[in-house]
Amino acid sequence: MVRKIRYRRKDNSEFWAAIFISPVRDEDGYVVQYFASFVDLTKHKKDQTRSKMLIDELSHRVKNTLSTVQSIVRQALRTASDPRVIRESIESPLFALSRSHDLLTRENWESAELRDMINDAMEPFGVADGRAERIVITGENIRFPPQAALALGIVFNELATNAVKYGAFSFGVGSILIEWSMEPAPAGVRLRLHWREKDGPPVTPPSHKGFGSRLIERGLDHEPEGTVDLDYRPDGLVCTMTLPAQTDALDG
Repeated sequence: MVRKIRYRRKDNSEFWAAIFISPVRDEDGYVVQYFASFVDLTKHKKDQTRSKMLIDELSHRVKNTLSTVQSIVRQALRTASDPRVIRESIESPLFALSRSHDLLTRENWESAELRDMINDAMEPFGVADGRAERIVITGENIRFPPQAALALGIVFNELATNAVKYGAFSFGVGSILIEWSMEPAPAGVRLRLHWREKDGPPVTPPSHKGFGSRLIERGLDHEPEGTVDLDYRPDGLVCTMTLPAQTDALDG
């Protein structure tokens, strides 16, 4: 017989243990005594609890990721009919999502630094024509939780993609300045980030919003009070993002 019982130590802390009781019989089959053993299950119970937490967290991440993929596919199908265009539209943000997953995995899925998010998103676009030297990033580093990091990674990827196709990176001397600051707000602190392009081709507002613009503008929809604004200035695109941030998330 095996029984699992929760015990209390002298210091009033609780622990689980299992008692194994087996009868000891004589030659005639009569029970003459019992053998009992006591096994501390504290570590086993802690491992079980941790495993359940990890499974629940994994399930939550998978659901969030699938929801993001579903949103990307839905927008691509809504804004394009050419299969090749649809494929290209979907592949780019999914690649960005994958890179953000790798970044968060390196950080044990606790949080990610804003500067690392930007560097990871911009790396594929900075390897050609000396573009890396034309990316200027300024701002006090800050950490964001996983869901915000995934959203920001996709937004930065789309901004960089548009810069290569139509903006600052489509010219040999164009550059991009990414800067941010923390601002007080009634509900706490907000991050205000500016993406500024300059020395690229003249900019005119698009006649209609394509897949990339929609993905950028809706990239922070799932973040509470997160906003994205695209300003098509003649001398270069300016994208302004705002979202809540915690002061204890400042790096260092």
